[in-house]
Amino acid sequence: MNETPDQLQQLAGEYVLGTLPAAARQEVEQRLTREPLLRAEVEGWERRLLPLTSLAAPAEPSTGLWLRIAASVQARPATAALRGATVPVPVKRWHRWWDDLRLWRGLTGGAVAASMVLALLLVSRPSAPETAYMVVLAAPQDRGAGWVVQTSMKRQLTLTPLHDTVVPERKALQFWTKAPGWSGPVSLGLVQSNRSLKLALDKLPPVQPDQLFEITLEPVTGSPTGKPTGPVLYIGKAVKVM
Repeated sequence: MNETPDQLQQLAGEYVLGTLPAAARQEVEQRLTREPLLRAEVEGWERRLLPLTSLAAPAEPSTGLWLRIAASVQARPATAALRGATVPVPVKRWHRWWDDLRLWRGLTGGAVAASMVLALLLVSRPSAPETAYMVVLAAPQDRGAGWVVQTSMKRQLTLTPLHDTVVPERKALQFWTKAPGWSGPVSLGLVQSNRSLKLALDKLPPVQPDQLFEITLEPVTGSPTGKPTGPVLYIGKAVKVM
């Protein structure tokens, strides 16, 4: 194959998250056994995305769900045979952490899985080499992902909503951050529920691993004390992705 380094990185990322068509995925699996560069890119995506799985608390799927999955898997060979199709012989798969059933039991409601796909789309853009940290802000109650934070080497932060947040009348959303060792959280300003926000971080120290980011509900003009006073709607910690 003659992919550029960026194309190889994107292919590996799409493979890790399972977004490739079946034929392309099978081709990548065959290449992994003989192409060290592709294998290294896949392992790199594993390391970058694995910390995101800790955002969801473990949850055991219902008995009914397992029965439907088992019935679906068992029905496929029979259906293919009735249609005269050739049933593919399973190939030995290269071991991957995302094949571990225990991991996917922890991804409740699909929200974190969706945010991982979004993480791939954000990180695999041409600007990927500048990406330093990413944060998925999730609701404390149900761990539903609501916002994604990206920071770059150029000291710029981008806050992107995954969906609209209902804001009560005469209330506002305020964005905060706090790194380990800081005396308290620092306001990054008010945000609109349905718009992305870009900020320069010139006046703050560089982002650190596990740096906290959160969005709280405050009075319409912002917190009167300069510190969070309202409930935390979304919260997350910085994960290094590049």
